[in-house]
Amino acid sequence: MVRTGDRTFVSERKGRMKIYFAGSIRGGRDDAAVYEAMIGWLRSFGEVLNQHVGDPALSEAGDDGPTDQYIHDRDMAWLKVCDLVVAEVSVPSLGVGYELGWATALSKPVLCLHRTISGRPLSAMIAGSPGIQTAVYSSMDEAEMIMGKFIRETAERIGFPTGSSGSPRGG
Repeated sequence: MVRTGDRTFVSERKGRMKIYFAGSIRGGRDDAAVYEAMIGWLRSFGEVLNQHVGDPALSEAGDDGPTDQYIHDRDMAWLKVCDLVVAEVSVPSLGVGYELGWATALSKPVLCLHRTISGRPLSAMIAGSPGIQTAVYSSMDEAEMIMGKFIRETAERIGFPTGSSGSPRGG
């Protein structure tokens, strides 16, 4: 269990990769369907700790109920225990930038995906960071190939157990 103060956020499952997915919430929900598809695909590799980011019902107002402090502490706890971070950064978000800064400070492997059709240039703070791997994609198939390669290489580098297919053990 991961505890922050008196709150429990994550129940650990041995043998499963823990993935943190970063995507815009309060910065705009234009890509909620993209997040949902990516998170669904990532779940075949392990546990996506914050899969609510892809919930199409989640509005720009964010989570109903929890305080900002609760959300911060919960998400920081997830960042601390995750094995890697995958972020979709086509919709700029201060929160995602904050998460990526912390992920790199915690030496987490980070992949940022950016769509060519977004019309927005990727922030120099992300593109220029030596602790962040960036990739441009134009289709979900292309994003899946990029994420799969990143996850396999990361699993090998951090010594995460893989199944007979060479993929990190998922469920």
